[in-house]
Amino acid sequence: MSKGSPLIVGWRELVDLPQLGLMGIPAKIDSGARTSSLHGRVIEEIERDGQQFVRFAVDWDGEEHICEAVQVDIRGITSSNGKTQQRYVIKTPLKIGTEEFRVEISLADRSNMKFPMLIGRSSLRRRFLVDSGHSWMQTKSKRTVKGHKP
Repeated sequence: MSKGSPLIVGWRELVDLPQLGLMGIPAKIDSGARTSSLHGRVIEEIERDGQQFVRFAVDWDGEEHICEAVQVDIRGITSSNGKTQQRYVIKTPLKIGTEEFRVEISLADRSNMKFPMLIGRSSLRRRFLVDSGHSWMQTKSKRTVKGHKP
């Protein structure tokens, strides 16, 4: 990507969280949400070399994935229903299309949501433009995404 020309993403995209070993996660692109969010259940807090980490489980694609990431905060996040919840916030690389960059992601129970991940405007800023009329614009293959029509 050349500087000054952001990638165009659809309202839903497949994303990777390479440091967590999670690839091809269906994510809703939501410019109305400030913070990105991942379906995850916190197992424990860990201190390693003076740095705080959080170990958490991600139930996705019929499997439980145990992940660890740097814990940057526990903060109040207001969900789409208007309620504020205290959530763990991690920082990890996120890859959308050809772009990979570090983002803050809150861990939340998204089991009742259609997408296990939501990408908020803080992660999109100065990198992407959202075309709300299209989907999977940065998805490498045109295969049907599990549970979602192209």
